[in-house]
Amino acid sequence: MLRKLHAAHGPLMFHQSGGCCDGSAPMCYPAGEFRTGGSDVLLASLAVAGVEEPVPFWMSTGQYELWRHTRLIVDVVEGRGSGFSLEAPEGVRFLIRSRLI
Repeated sequence: MLRKLHAAHGPLMFHQSGGCCDGSAPMCYPAGEFRTGGSDVLLASLAVAGVEEPVPFWMSTGQYELWRHTRLIVDVVEGRGSGFSLEAPEGVRFLIRSRLI
């Protein structure tokens, strides 16, 4: 899915705000479209086969404090989420799976 979105939109980024509803799901945007700041933590830059540049994954500090002791896995599942995430028109949605470390 990230290769498809990259081909259509160029470089990508993720942000997870930790709010209610869509805020609890990772949102995928064209890189730089979502403005990050001092209340966000860069968790990782995801390496995706077939995509030249890494995909940064940002999370709000509040959400990070709750999840910092877990291994987070970005997954994609069937079903349409709502919101402005780029995958929404594709009939899938991103979600986070976690494991305690």
